Amino acid sequence: MSLIANIVGFSLFGLAARVGQLGIQKRNIFENPVGHAIAMGAFGFAGYWAYQWDQRAAVLLQQKRAEIAERRLQTEGANAEPS
Repeated sequence: MSLIANIVGFSLFGLAARVGQLGIQKRNIFENPVGHAIAMGAFGFAGYWAYQWDQRAAVLLQQKRAEIAERRLQTEGANAEPS
């Protein structure tokens, strides 16, 4: 998933959470648009952070898989030599 899609998706979720919050409180949803912007910004930042975390996790997993494959080759090589 692209960075922009992640940020926009989380921002829209933040807007929905804010509208839901105001609905539970039975307040007018058009009363304070700055609150909507703050909620969307906070959730958008969470989306950016989640994207960066996902990218970093993918790199770490790739490195770990390469290490495991290397160790398997070394182990197979060590087991094949004494025979």
